[in-house]
Amino acid sequence: MLLTTATAVLTPVLAACGADPASKEPKKPAEPTVQITPNVENEATGVAVDKVVKVDVAKGRLDEVMLTGAKGTKVRGTITEDGLSWSAGEVLEPTASYTLAVTATGDDGLQKKSQITFSTEDLGLDRQTYPSIAPLNGETVGVGMPIIVTYDLPVKNKAAFEKKMLVESTPEQEGSWYWVSDKEVHYRPRTYWQANSTINVKLNINSVPAGGGIFGQKNREITFKTGDAHIYRANAQTHQMDVFKNGQKIKTIPITTGKEGFITRSGVKVIIEKFKRKTMNSETIGINEGDREYYNMEGVKWAMRLTFSGEFIHGAPWSVAQQGNANVSHGCTGMSDENAKFLYDMTRRGDVVETVGTNREMTFSNGWGDWNTPYEEYRAGSALA
Repeated sequence: MLLTTATAVLTPVLAACGADPASKEPKKPAEPTVQITPNVENEATGVAVDKVVKVDVAKGRLDEVMLTGAKGTKVRGTITEDGLSWSAGEVLEPTASYTLAVTATGDDGLQKKSQITFSTEDLGLDRQTYPSIAPLNGETVGVGMPIIVTYDLPVKNKAAFEKKMLVESTPEQEGSWYWVSDKEVHYRPRTYWQANSTINVKLNINSVPAGGGIFGQKNREITFKTGDAHIYRANAQTHQMDVFKNGQKIKTIPITTGKEGFITRSGVKVIIEKFKRKTMNSETIGINEGDREYYNMEGVKWAMRLTFSGEFIHGAPWSVAQQGNANVSHGCTGMSDENAKFLYDMTRRGDVVETVGTNREMTFSNGWGDWNTPYEEYRAGSALA
């Protein structure tokens, strides 16, 4: 599509006295030779949101290109070094109007200006996938906290999305994304986050094609921090938990873990959530009323969730006599209310619990089990691996 609106600088012509009347007529301005060709038609409608707007010129060079949305938002772009083309550095918003204004100078020295308008396609919510992010913006978390992004509609074009999902940490730490499913993707560093780090997450997925006619709905950005490095090492054989803060052991706590038939999982777990009081009912783990193992305890103190299936650290005053000596729980790590409160008060979600001493292994999906996957295998779960 060639646009021909032009302005030219004219040099006045002086007519000689007594000249023929016809010679007094002003000369028509010279037509600039530069040709401006955008890749969008003037007054086009329904332009795809993932279209990268471009402008090419022939017989001249670009001087300025401005692509502006209806609210005055400018779309950044770059003119090539030879001045022959311009490309937008961002994709378009749905249901939006744009103005593309171009100024170029031809090889003949004459300048041309052109302007077109167009509008983009209307995308319903059933064609836009929105990202939710954990941790929350501004949150301070434990050093084991993975970044968890959940999309409300499936992402098939994972590589295109992952290229736009950026993580920066201070101090710098190597890490990788891992796609759990079409809707969920995690990120973790090679080893636990360093204590007191600052991590910035940018999801620049707006209008990026997700596949199947679905597009990213909105860019999102959060910044969170890690606090002190809290590592709780529980041993089901010695019935003790060593509490470490920034590499120093600050306390050893007598514990009880799961008895036969309810063995506590060994592996690396991460604190998911905390409750000052929690009702614990065995029906949530498949033990119904009437079973000799049935329980329904209200107001269990200082509960910290480790797995989705129901493992907690919590106060267990009913088993203080066995703590430090025997495993009598239904899978939770129990301790005295006093010790549980001590741990609860210092704990953030994302703090690490490393359990050893059982033949039942922690799994990736039963909680935030990212650390149980070797890093090289984890990195292979990236769409860009």
